Amino acid sequence: MNTLHLSYKPLPQLLAPPRLVTPPRPRLSASSPALEVLTDFSRIPPRTIHANVGVEEAHLMMRYGGVRLLLVLDEQQRCIGVLAAREVIGGRRTTLAMQQHGLPSDEVTVGMIMTPWRRLAAMPLEQLASLTVEDLLLSLESMTDQHLLVTQCDDQGQEWIRGLVSATDIRRAVGAGDKATPLAQSFADICRVVTGHEL
Repeated sequence: MNTLHLSYKPLPQLLAPPRLVTPPRPRLSASSPALEVLTDFSRIPPRTIHANVGVEEAHLMMRYGGVRLLLVLDEQQRCIGVLAAREVIGGRRTTLAMQQHGLPSDEVTVGMIMTPWRRLAAMPLEQLASLTVEDLLLSLESMTDQHLLVTQCDDQGQEWIRGLVSATDIRRAVGAGDKATPLAQSFADICRVVTGHEL
């Protein structure tokens, strides 16, 4: 009976602090396909939170996760709203929730301050696929939000959230960061920069 003898090499030590491999960030123009700025949830898992989680925990998730939007789920894993960073950091909605429910700030939940699904705008994936970045921004020119949900229907006609588009991602991708003011974060602000209205 033959016994296989393996010779294991010791793992080498790092010689210096290494850099990280990251995917290249695409450099886009106003005429690039709008699909290029989609955060596709079939490839990148969405950041989610449940409605009964405290606002302070949500703030920590955003801060340490590097995200500015959380999708709010119910017990059936349906998206019942979104929570944007400005709603958490600004505190106005938290103050209103404290007054309405008679609660201290540390007992206010995500469900009390989120933007509910009935008030959300969304764009079908097929529509997004037909647009350029400039077309997309022009169609969102009056939108003061920072995120756009993108939906897709399955074979049974059930609607799903396929991904989202972030105004900040568009600004970075088209290189408008140097031209935009620090407050140019919404689609309306980015549109004015990218389409040349303020160049």
